[in-house]
Amino acid sequence: MLANLVIGADGSTTFAGSSKSLSSKADRDRFHKLRESAQVILIGGNTARSEPYAKTPTRLIVISRSPSKLESLRENPKAEVWSCSPIQALERIKVETEANILVEGGPALLKPLLEQKCIDDLFLTKSVISGGENRIDLANFFDGYKLIESEIIGADEFSHFKPER
Repeated sequence: MLANLVIGADGSTTFAGSSKSLSSKADRDRFHKLRESAQVILIGGNTARSEPYAKTPTRLIVISRSPSKLESLRENPKAEVWSCSPIQALERIKVETEANILVEGGPALLKPLLEQKCIDDLFLTKSVISGGENRIDLANFFDGYKLIESEIIGADEFSHFKPER
């Protein structure tokens, strides 16, 4: 399972209410390349409410306890809303299919998956933007994962992490 996350220099996961505001062209190019390998995209309700998911190239699973607040998803015939934990969603997807899964959700969705080492490859983009919202503690968020490679493209730092086994 793959996961993709963009953060600001201060660990913010949104800026002006959206992760898109932290993303550069190089980050979006990498994001879309990761999507090409996925048959299922997994996000949380907060991500569904703040990001454009009315159209996706593949099946979209949204974990939310408030499905009635996800109006934009009604336009997406590939979207399904489940009321369960991230771990339960992952287990259910694995029972239904052997599809490649891409987690595009924020920290609330990612953290339990990282803690259980469910994520095989974590792709992180760190932008130079600061002053956003929903900051994560960079010192502890990726516990149990090791940096495999890192590169600077423009002003962004692109990192690839794998679980320590």
